[in-house]
Amino acid sequence: MSTLHVEELDDRVVVTLRRPEARNAINAAMIGELHDVCAALEERPRLLLITGDGGTFAAGADIGELRERGREQALQGINSRLFDRVARLPLPTVAAVDGYALGGGAELAYACDVRLASPAAIFGNPEPGLGILAAAGACWRLRELAGASVAKQVLLAGRRLDADDALRFGLVAEVVPAGELLKRAHAVLDRMARSGALALRLTKLVADGAGHPLTDDLAQAILFESEEKRVRMDAFLAGGRS
Repeated sequence: MSTLHVEELDDRVVVTLRRPEARNAINAAMIGELHDVCAALEERPRLLLITGDGGTFAAGADIGELRERGREQALQGINSRLFDRVARLPLPTVAAVDGYALGGGAELAYACDVRLASPAAIFGNPEPGLGILAAAGACWRLRELAGASVAKQVLLAGRRLDADDALRFGLVAEVVPAGELLKRAHAVLDRMARSGALALRLTKLVADGAGHPLTDDLAQAILFESEEKRVRMDAFLAGGRS
């Protein structure tokens, strides 16, 4: 791939955004390659870790490409369709954010289930300054993640959230020194990987909130009939660890 480095492991895929000449700005080629990653994870579900190369997560979308897009491209939802696909991946996703996560880069991080940050992380959505809006999920995902007041400060007043802000507002789970960021992200994924894969998958589906309480009941009905549930509960009752 020309814009990503992809490492495939048994239980996870590690994707590093890699456009050093543009501070990992998200362009059409990167979007296409991330769609390829999503397709592979939909066919064979695994955990996903996304990070950026060179001390930057992604400093936005490619402005040169955005400059040439018109109404028809906006209606295609080029970026939003990708980020929605990332958000709907079967198993959890983690973003390890070092440096700038701005514009489309921030929206990609918002689409992940869990975010970890280095002390240098900066989140922001400066799109209105360019005469457009953050139309790939920030206008509603950031509100869900950090609250309406914080979202309006970022989206309307141009506030940038540093790592301490992001931690205080619940946007990130932890702030970790840059040199330990990937190690800590893998530790989070290791903890996830110890859970039952089907239970993890259905928990993510239910936690998205659509269809309560019916989806809760249906998901639990599937899990109650699974062999893994019986094995794990038998181990617990026998004094083992789940």
